[in-house]
Amino acid sequence: MMLYPAMNKLTEHIPNRYMMVNVVARRARQIASEAELKGEHLEDKPVTLAIREVADGKFEASAIDTAIVEK
Repeated sequence: MMLYPAMNKLTEHIPNRYMMVNVVARRARQIASEAELKGEHLEDKPVTLAIREVADGKFEASAIDTAIVEK
């Protein structure tokens, strides 16, 4: 199965694939959590929605905080 949108579209916004996986995973968890709290049914999987957000340019590598925060 191919990734849609294509990887080259995603790497325009986040060139590091490792960072992209982390951003998409974090955003997907947020989407799923928000939907659960609101009792909403998602038409697509949270990961698919997060990938589309990256492709739409909602996340830029320069704006992503990569620091590890210890609790």
